[in-house]
Amino acid sequence: MKITIFGATGLLGKCLMQEWTHDQVIGLSSKDADIRNEQQVQRVVARDAPDWIVLAAAFTDVDGCETHREQAYDVNCRGALNVARAAILHHARLLFVSTDYVFDGMKATPYESDDSRAPQSVYGKTKADAEIGLLGILPDCCIVRTSWLFGVGGKCFPDTILRLAATRSTLDVVNDQRGCPTYSVDLARAIIALCRKQARGILHATDAGECTWFEFAREILREAGSATEVRPTTSDKFVRPAPRPKYSVLSAESLKPYDISMPTWQDALSRYLVERRVPQSSG
Repeated sequence: MKITIFGATGLLGKCLMQEWTHDQVIGLSSKDADIRNEQQVQRVVARDAPDWIVLAAAFTDVDGCETHREQAYDVNCRGALNVARAAILHHARLLFVSTDYVFDGMKATPYESDDSRAPQSVYGKTKADAEIGLLGILPDCCIVRTSWLFGVGGKCFPDTILRLAATRSTLDVVNDQRGCPTYSVDLARAIIALCRKQARGILHATDAGECTWFEFAREILREAGSATEVRPTTSDKFVRPAPRPKYSVLSAESLKPYDISMPTWQDALSRYLVERRVPQSSG
């Protein structure tokens, strides 16, 4: 199988490049092809003639999307549709990485893949609009929603907590937002399996279990052996430009037909901490 990955230098893209073996994989950064430029996208897809395109490129700065709305739409929505048009023209399947932010966070039970979208932030709206547009162009595309992504080689919550704990004796972390932490390695493996199984439709892929940001931070520091105390607080103490879903746990039911199960977030965290301690190659 021949694969083209847009966003190959991002947190998830790096894992996809590392984990994807036994297939021909072409990784593209924004320097190779800016998805906002339809001609560039058409050119690289025509050149590479992939069986699958994985679209992992995105403007993921949730607060930044609020102040750079047009840029967010250009990348997350219009850029995604550019890739979809190239996919249909060159007979490639498409897998699009989406987010829990397409939901409003008002539920108290895990969101199913067919629950109604009700995004509350610009970031969530760009991703929700992209999903709708992609399904209109490519009805058999695969949309994989995930949440609370963390991993080595990019900005993420565990890295921030560990860096702050190195210089502080106490940390205040919100305890009124609940979701599913997801290790980039585990998500990459799930995406690879879905492409190989010719998946289609909207699917949810997160590590198993759920927690609040406070519970996540407490486990991070416990596993790391840090003496820093974590104290629970509320979201109104940390006002951010973009609203966050209070509850965005994603149900794993949609993965069952593909016989894919993901590890617990606690297991994922342990593996992340081991990987984080290994010196990273500069190349």
